[in-house]
Amino acid sequence: VQLVESGGGLVQAGGSLRLACAASESTLSFRTMGWYRQAPGKERELVATISSGSITYYVDSVKGRFTISRDNAKNTVYLQMNSLKPEDTAVYFCHARPLDYAFPPYWGQGTQVTVSS
Repeated sequence: VQLVESGGGLVQAGGSLRLACAASESTLSFRTMGWYRQAPGKERELVATISSGSITYYVDSVKGRFTISRDNAKNTVYLQMNSLKPEDTAVYFCHARPLDYAFPPYWGQGTQVTVSS
């Protein structure tokens, strides 16, 4: 399984970006898909997830600003990021958890998001 992220870049504070994660197989084959991020010198943290039934979860720091969604026809998960803040600067990683918990999750290569003040 391959996960390929796109959509990162440099944006000013208050701006928006949309990240996309294209999977090499159907997104319905995963229990959940989501986004993590890792800022320099910090641990990787969960940002948002969406289940196969489209139930969503957001970390408190992005609630009301970020929206996760999926397009099963395109095998793609999106993260719409609005009202970006400098503290959102990080490498964002796509994550997919298989239906069977016995298998490890899959990770994308990451895409850099930089928010300038």
